[in-house]
Amino acid sequence: MALTLLRGMRTLVVARRNAGLFFTTLQTPVLSRFTTRAESARAAAPKSIQLATKEAAEQKAQGFEAVIGIETHVQLSTVTKAFCSCPYSYGSQPNSTVCPTCMGHPGTLPVLNAKVVECAVRLGLALNCEIAMTSKFDRKQYFYPDLPKGYQISQFDIPIAKEGYLDLDLPVEFGGGHRRFGVTRVHMEEDAGKLLHSESGSYSQVDLNRAGVPLLEIVSEPDMRTGIEAAEYGAELQRLVRYLGVSNGNMQEGSLRCDVNVSVRPIGQSNFGTKVEIKNMNSFSAISRAIDYEISRQILLHKEGQADQIVQETRLWDESSQKTFTMRKKEGLADYRYFPEPDLPEVVLTSEYIDEIQNSMPELPEAKRRRFENMGLSMQDVLFLANDDNVARFFDSTLEHGADAKLAANWIMGDIAAYLKNEKLSIDEIKLTPLELSELIASIKNGTISGKIGKEILIELIAKGGTVKSVIEEKDLVQIADPAAIEAMVDQVLADNPKQLEQYRSGKTKLQGFFAGQVMKASKGKANPVLLNKILGEKLKANS
Repeated sequence: MALTLLRGMRTLVVARRNAGLFFTTLQTPVLSRFTTRAESARAAAPKSIQLATKEAAEQKAQGFEAVIGIETHVQLSTVTKAFCSCPYSYGSQPNSTVCPTCMGHPGTLPVLNAKVVECAVRLGLALNCEIAMTSKFDRKQYFYPDLPKGYQISQFDIPIAKEGYLDLDLPVEFGGGHRRFGVTRVHMEEDAGKLLHSESGSYSQVDLNRAGVPLLEIVSEPDMRTGIEAAEYGAELQRLVRYLGVSNGNMQEGSLRCDVNVSVRPIGQSNFGTKVEIKNMNSFSAISRAIDYEISRQILLHKEGQADQIVQETRLWDESSQKTFTMRKKEGLADYRYFPEPDLPEVVLTSEYIDEIQNSMPELPEAKRRRFENMGLSMQDVLFLANDDNVARFFDSTLEHGADAKLAANWIMGDIAAYLKNEKLSIDEIKLTPLELSELIASIKNGTISGKIGKEILIELIAKGGTVKSVIEEKDLVQIADPAAIEAMVDQVLADNPKQLEQYRSGKTKLQGFFAGQVMKASKGKANPVLLNKILGEKLKANS
């Protein structure tokens, strides 16, 4: 696709000429230059900044409480866009997946992608919402260079789902506890294009690949009170859409975007304060830090008698400075001039359609957590295992092959998780199978191999595959459990280390660990550790 960069132009002109798509560039104001700097900032702040921001927020929050709500946009993993047959693939060449419909050419008509409706109903049911049997689309009017039609097809007064809730468990390190946050609505809409700002900040380019990509917007009730709660709400939504398969939920790709509304009020006051919207947060950690900063900023203005300086506006989070900055004043509903979309019919659902989707729903994160908890697992174990659907399936499959729940959880959360992190792999990309993990656990439990040997076998199974039995036989790793054989090795080690034996007799009893290590070295790690310690203890006691 040809790219024409016309510096200084202030209006968008999109046209096809000789099968090439030309688009102008836009003079970028100071605000866009700020956005460029923010996007190029480091991905995450040091932990000390996080802690300092959190502590400052807690100290300044005396006498005030925050009221937080989140608008989350989820990009759906459909094959084609919402209202045309164009595909969408993240990272494609600019303006390579567009057509007259998603470019907003006059005379083109939208055709609703039925998969979008299915995804909306699926997510609405997962959020315990009331599904609208009849809903409609509306035009949301506003001008922006990446919105070629001059309006966005969305849903206004009759969304496809409303009045739901989302249950979650806070991590133990943040105090733990169960939370339920209300969901106001879920509605369908299309995405806009994207502005690509130059490094110099002197111009911007328009990429319309994303224009028309289907979105679901989830609007929460203002039920959250801290940055941690808001971040965990966002993480649970991400978990939910991944479980459902409606989106990959990747924040880095823009598949899940959270805009946060924050206000503060004196404790005991029923009326809400003036809310501020925060954008440009590309991680859940950033959401928490941005909210903590904004709460501190607003409380400080209240305490200094400058509450009138808090205005309804949109602010951007800047990772480099760990602060929010004014982007623009927030538009009201009247500015969007909503009216029903005349080119699309109403969306009419049947009870049979909804029941069919309901019956095909997978086990959701909340139900999975409760099931794991009933197995006697700790909340830390539960949250880790249920966080990723692939990990949860691997765990469940391991149990189906007879493994103990706690032992399986320990192996998955310990050595396997460490390997996955170091190699940057997911659990479905390794060669270890749930069956072989259960066999490994059984082999350690029945004394065939030691725990140390088990760790060595695990790494080989993860990297190369195979079976526990074949690795044990091939490398002669069967644990030595013959008391006579172990006693002979203990006698030899004591005979080979007379100096250390004399020191032990003199009171340095910690040397027992040295002797045990020497025996394990001589046995190549195959000596049964329980039997070894028993025999060694008896020998040392007799020699004292």
